[in-house]
Amino acid sequence: MSTIREATETDWPGIWRIFHDVVGRGDTYAFAPDTGEDEARALWLDMPRKTYVAVDEGGNVVGTYYLKTNQVGTGDHVCNAGYMVRGDQRGRGLGRALCAHSLSVARELGYHAMQYNFVASSNAGAIRLWQDMGFAVVGTLPEAFRHPEQGYIDALVMYRLLKDG
Repeated sequence: MSTIREATETDWPGIWRIFHDVVGRGDTYAFAPDTGEDEARALWLDMPRKTYVAVDEGGNVVGTYYLKTNQVGTGDHVCNAGYMVRGDQRGRGLGRALCAHSLSVARELGYHAMQYNFVASSNAGAIRLWQDMGFAVVGTLPEAFRHPEQGYIDALVMYRLLKDG
């Protein structure tokens, strides 16, 4: 069983290991596969409004997510989130737990909706999960993602309101 809590500076090495693995594959995030540690830290830990980690009983980081405001000004009531789970923890419900936690935190922070800007259409497991968590595909960006094996594939925009649980 994992505990989800706000990330601290001491969590960075565990976050970095996950980030480096996930982004290095180049098949789900638009970040450059060779994103360096300093840039990754800025993207995942420094720039977001909040960053959380899931830790196991030994305190090891097994998953993480960030929340940030998606737009400025009159769009600042919509947030964005990104999630990553350590490879050996996938398929165990941790992504679902991180998403549920992020929806709760987003409500606490006063957001009205959450939007995923760029979901690779090949990421079928994530798409199923997000739909199960109440997100709808509201847009398709044709051939917007350059997948390392599949070439140019669509990216999806997914959205949900945060009211009603």
